[in-house]
Amino acid sequence: MRSLPLDDPGTPPLTGPVAYLWWLARRQWGILAVAVLLGVVLFACQAFLPYLTGRAIDGGLEQGFGPDLWRAAGALGALGLVSAAAGAIGHRYDVANWLRAAFTSSQLVGGTVARSGHAITAELPTGEVVSAVANDALRVGEVYAVAARFIGSLVAYGVAAVLMLRVSVPLGLVVLLGLPTVAAALGLLVKPLQRRQVAQREASGRLTTLGADTVSGLRILRGIGGEGVFNARYRTQSQLVRRRGEEVAVTQSWLDALQVLLPGLFVAVLVWLGAHMALAGTITPGQLVSTYGYAAFLAWPVQNATMFLQSATRAHVGAGKVVKVLQVVPATGATPGTATPPPPHVPLVDETSGVQVDPGRVVALVGADPDESARIATRLGRFDDDAEKDTPVRLGGVLLADLHKEDVRSRIVVAEATPHLFSGSLGEELDVHGSGDEDRLLAAIALADAHDVLDSVPDGLGGELPEKGRSLSGGQRQRVALARALLMDAEILVLVEPTSAVDAHTEARIASRLADHRRGRTTLVVTASPLVLDHVDEVQFVQDGRLVARGAHAELLDGAAGPAVAAAYRRVVGRQMDEGDTPPLGVPVTHDGTTDGTTGTTTDAVTDQQVQHAGGRP
Repeated sequence: MRSLPLDDPGTPPLTGPVAYLWWLARRQWGILAVAVLLGVVLFACQAFLPYLTGRAIDGGLEQGFGPDLWRAAGALGALGLVSAAAGAIGHRYDVANWLRAAFTSSQLVGGTVARSGHAITAELPTGEVVSAVANDALRVGEVYAVAARFIGSLVAYGVAAVLMLRVSVPLGLVVLLGLPTVAAALGLLVKPLQRRQVAQREASGRLTTLGADTVSGLRILRGIGGEGVFNARYRTQSQLVRRRGEEVAVTQSWLDALQVLLPGLFVAVLVWLGAHMALAGTITPGQLVSTYGYAAFLAWPVQNATMFLQSATRAHVGAGKVVKVLQVVPATGATPGTATPPPPHVPLVDETSGVQVDPGRVVALVGADPDESARIATRLGRFDDDAEKDTPVRLGGVLLADLHKEDVRSRIVVAEATPHLFSGSLGEELDVHGSGDEDRLLAAIALADAHDVLDSVPDGLGGELPEKGRSLSGGQRQRVALARALLMDAEILVLVEPTSAVDAHTEARIASRLADHRRGRTTLVVTASPLVLDHVDEVQFVQDGRLVARGAHAELLDGAAGPAVAAAYRRVVGRQMDEGDTPPLGVPVTHDGTTDGTTGTTTDAVTDQQVQHAGGRP
């Protein structure tokens, strides 16, 4: 049995849930075959027990405690040992099959989400994606956990029917015809159960989506007084999920009840016929005991068959949801690249705006509209192939859309304005490639001026961060993300507002260290802060989505690109300068760029909301 998670979960067919389930079965055919073999052995042993028991009773009644009785007792003991061993080992393989299928589905969904970019949220609600991993993957795996026992039950049914025909043809025919009738009656409830399970699953997915959206926007909802409205919507949807769950439970309860009642009636009929045949002398007392034993035993295969039908129904629904997620076409890399990668150290050009990042230069991108500047920077990382058709970007003259996505990702790293942190240790959060070089991690932390993060996280690099880094302030999260981006050591590094959530003195230190560290390597920094602009090799100024000027920060201020451009550039970056440049050392800076008139130690912004002033800094 292979360890989980799998190194390569494979590429499944996406034509439908049945094709997907069959693909999973083929992927784990080895452990599935072992589980089925053990299931057959288990139930075949159980099927032979009533037969040997009847033979032992008849032999004892005829010959007393003779060799035949002891041989029969020994055979019963051997069957019991084999049955116990097959059951114990088979259970391990049943669980292995369940986990293998469930983990494969989870990995496939996780890989699709990771590759899809914004396409996943555009096509599916968040709740659908979450439920595909949290619920549907487990339902898919469940059918493989019960498959072995179901197939073993079918074999046992055949063995029991043959042995019953040897005892008595009428009793054998009752078994052959009665059990399928019972199973068919129970199967009539499977279709409505499946329909109600689908409805319940849809309602549950919408509830999860609503909950996720409400939590993510809770701060804004409270600010505009909309919390009560969303609470009411969540309550309504929650009640709908409850009603759908009750409908499923009603159908399930009928199925469970009939699962006991119908086999019980079958046992009663079989025992009644056997008793009358024993009184008439048609069968022996031992054969009567065998008849009762088969009647009691065959209720087990019926239960297993019913359980398999239920599991198959849930798996079909779950596989459909998983396939729906896997069918999402990634925003980038859906088709393989056709172009040969250009050599290293070539310019990166956004043709729509005219922005060009020359190799080995540290360039700042300043825009009259900060959102437009961020969009240009994001385009340089190729996050949307459809958008590339209208806003082409070239690396060394080659369209990014024509390159393999892996080539683009290995050469260009874009760190967006909003840092995304995951749960785990601080060291793992920083060390994306898992190099394990602690000296490099500490050097990157020093470059990002993030020593206070080490002090605030227990155990330093080994300390655990909660999801989204909630234990850190806004400025700390931003500096952790900056250190992580620097550790990527990319050929081309694009940073979007990397210092927007830190105070002025921290920003000045970061700007100096960042420029020195990346000097000679291609770097673009989206910012309007003079503290950063003073350290870059070149500033490119964008208006209305087009490059209108480029040059040193001081040159653009002095009007080298013309008085109109200089005036526009000053309006973007000049607010702090007009107020007296940067504040004296030791004077705290508030979020609106002013000082509070006191001295002391500066602090980070402890908010996720980055309020942009005219200079582009909070």
